[in-house]
Amino acid sequence: MESPRDELDLDRSQVNKAVQALQAYLKSSSSSQKLFENDGQAISLLLTQWKIPRKEQTIRISLPHGLRTESGDVCLFTRDEPKMTSEQTVRFYKKLLAERGVKNAIEVIPFNMLKTEYKPFEAKRRLLGNFDLFLSDARIRRRLPSHIGKHFYERKKAPLSVDLESKHLARDMERLIQGTSLTVSNKGSCCMVRVAHSGMTADEMVENVMTAVSTISAKLTMTGKNIKIIHLKSQTSVALPIYTSDLSHLPVVEEARKQARSTKGAQKRKKESQNTEVSDLKTKETEEEKDTEEEEIPQLVPIEMPTKKPKQETKSKKGLKKVPKPAAAGKGLKKTIKDTKLAKKTPKVTARDLKRKAKNK
Repeated sequence: MESPRDELDLDRSQVNKAVQALQAYLKSSSSSQKLFENDGQAISLLLTQWKIPRKEQTIRISLPHGLRTESGDVCLFTRDEPKMTSEQTVRFYKKLLAERGVKNAIEVIPFNMLKTEYKPFEAKRRLLGNFDLFLSDARIRRRLPSHIGKHFYERKKAPLSVDLESKHLARDMERLIQGTSLTVSNKGSCCMVRVAHSGMTADEMVENVMTAVSTISAKLTMTGKNIKIIHLKSQTSVALPIYTSDLSHLPVVEEARKQARSTKGAQKRKKESQNTEVSDLKTKETEEEKDTEEEEIPQLVPIEMPTKKPKQETKSKKGLKKVPKPAAAGKGLKKTIKDTKLAKKTPKVTARDLKRKAKNK
């Protein structure tokens, strides 16, 4: 049986027929001729999968023939250079790109300019419509979502990060500008990616389609065999099928799903076994602690309550006297002195005195 990571067997002749049919349709329609005279109408691949993936994925695809010309609309968000104004930073990065050999015309917008001039909602919408591709300095990539808004992500124009300090900056920029990216959503089974435009020749379109399908089938997390149907279409044409998988691919997808589930089940079992071991250890420790507590409980002994207090304590308590305060002590001394004076003044009465008083009466 084939390995799940094998590339799809895409028929080149079928792709060539679909491309020729699209070109004939674009030439015959009068409305498409105006678009054909300009930059060209976008030609995209529409992929339908057997099963919806669980996680969202973004796949970058490098194409042999670029989708944009050197004068294409490309915007680059850069960081603010220290001790430089916004205009000076724009000149600095344009000079850097020219020195590194980047040929494409790129509009540079510093981060401070993005926060101030493009803060209103209308300004952000105009910025979104003026450019086809957005790039961002890798040093400020995480700060952009709160300033550019959700519309960049809804219209699949999220900025792609670039390392401006790289030695191969021209090569990296060329891959991003001339390539494309596919966003595989976890909310549905269909996804679309732009691979060519109507201004290309038939051979260039075919080469781009073949390379795009091969890279997508190799980088998909759900394996390339999860792709059910691939269509080729323009903005106004009908979707033309170029690949249809047969039912023999379903067992491969099911096997991949079973392997993923088995690995996840094994991981869960390991975690559960570890948790059970930890819980068993805790229960053993608690049981041992309970046993030790039960062993250490002392026996109850009756306490003898004293019926009477000893006499010595009573004597000592009776013998104790409160010490008077110094002020109270002074008052007591005064009273004693008065009593002594009164005692001195009053004479003593004797028996003879009493007899005399009785005779006189």
